[in-house]
Amino acid sequence: MLTILGFAMIATFLVLIMTKKMSPIAALVLIPALFCVAVGQGAKLGDYVIEGVGNLAPTAAMLMFAIVYFGVMIDVGLFDPIVRGILRFCKADPMRIVIGTALLAAIVSLDGDGSTTFMITVSAMYPLYKRLKMSLVVMTGVAATANGVMNTLPWGGPTARAATALKVDAADIFVPMIPALAVGLLAVILLAWVLGRRERRRLGTLTLDEVLVTEPETVLVGAGGGPDRLTKAPRATGAGGAEAAGGAGGAEDAGGPEGGAADEEFKGLDPDRPTLRPKLYWFNAGLTVALLAAMILELMPIPVLFLIGAALALTVNFPHMPDQRARIAAHADNVLNVSGMVFAAAVFTGVLTGTGMVEHMADWLVGAIPDGMGPHMALVTGLLSLPLTYFMSNDGFYFGVLPVLAEAGAAHGVSPLEIARASIAGQPLHMSSPLVPAVYVLVGMAKVEFGDHTRFTVKWAVLTSLVVLAAGILFGII
Repeated sequence: MLTILGFAMIATFLVLIMTKKMSPIAALVLIPALFCVAVGQGAKLGDYVIEGVGNLAPTAAMLMFAIVYFGVMIDVGLFDPIVRGILRFCKADPMRIVIGTALLAAIVSLDGDGSTTFMITVSAMYPLYKRLKMSLVVMTGVAATANGVMNTLPWGGPTARAATALKVDAADIFVPMIPALAVGLLAVILLAWVLGRRERRRLGTLTLDEVLVTEPETVLVGAGGGPDRLTKAPRATGAGGAEAAGGAGGAEDAGGPEGGAADEEFKGLDPDRPTLRPKLYWFNAGLTVALLAAMILELMPIPVLFLIGAALALTVNFPHMPDQRARIAAHADNVLNVSGMVFAAAVFTGVLTGTGMVEHMADWLVGAIPDGMGPHMALVTGLLSLPLTYFMSNDGFYFGVLPVLAEAGAAHGVSPLEIARASIAGQPLHMSSPLVPAVYVLVGMAKVEFGDHTRFTVKWAVLTSLVVLAAGILFGII
């Protein structure tokens, strides 16, 4: 009964948010509360919620101070060179913009933190998507899927969890999987190319002049204190027309001007905004590198690192109290939205775990595996990692389900390393799970409905996960 109710609760939640019958935060709270009563454990709802909140409180704290920290770094101009470089590559070509989104998300994902990746990626790319009227779910879908592939880094979480759960070395899991993960990343870039071509066809042939005639608007999410607007900077003027950005019937390469066409470039951030601190650039860069290095080396818990980092960033860049309050107020909306969503998710996970639904669902899935599939338990694990890491936390899957799968595989001669490698194949899909706090940073900053993001992204994330799994099998890694 708990198995059926568990799947029913998850299905009800997904249907309601994808059809926009309920907001995610309301569904995360009310649906599990209703099902907790339905299983006859309503009296324990408070205990389950408090336990769930306690488990996710460090994550909420990390996100709160990470948003403040990186918001301040955006305000003071730390990422402006990255933004300018990406925008110079993208120009006004939708195809280039989507590919640039995938590349930027993959590069920033090297720090192992999804929230950081999404904050930087959205801040850089959101202006172009808005001004060109491109689909924002394309941006969130590509960024989440690229981050999911890179989330398999040993310091990203899943690989370390698999190594701990099966008592193997994380390097022995990750290093052999690099070719398969590289294929997965190429699949994301190919996906970005396909989606970019589709956006280019939908929007038609664009020129920068056509794009820039509209009234400028504030486009940088989370940065305040100035008109953060798209601007244009003419570099050369010729006899020809404005540079074409590609479209239906447009050129594949819409990069540079031809025949004396006007060469213009986008600047995603106002270069004259009052929050810039150019004299402190290298201090801010050094502080950020030190913070990320401390995260990777695990010198302190991540929430503590971001708490200290945010305090230092505010104090040094904005020594006057009114300015500090203004910066905090500028990012308060993002902080409240994300932390509120995390605590709402704590109700969902608390009920799912406390009532025993997760355990019964996992046992049912493992028990449903035919005996004849024993020698192929690595493949089975890879396939199960898709739905299980989507419907439950990484902790629940890697510490609760993976050891059972590994034991079943060992009985048929399948090594724990193969099981562990297969288990990380589902991470591209996992990063769009409603139980992943970072995804709310992504959709919140991009101003995308979570249901829209889910409906668009899941199919592409599943395909990417299957590509990683197939490549692992083809290369003999799994």
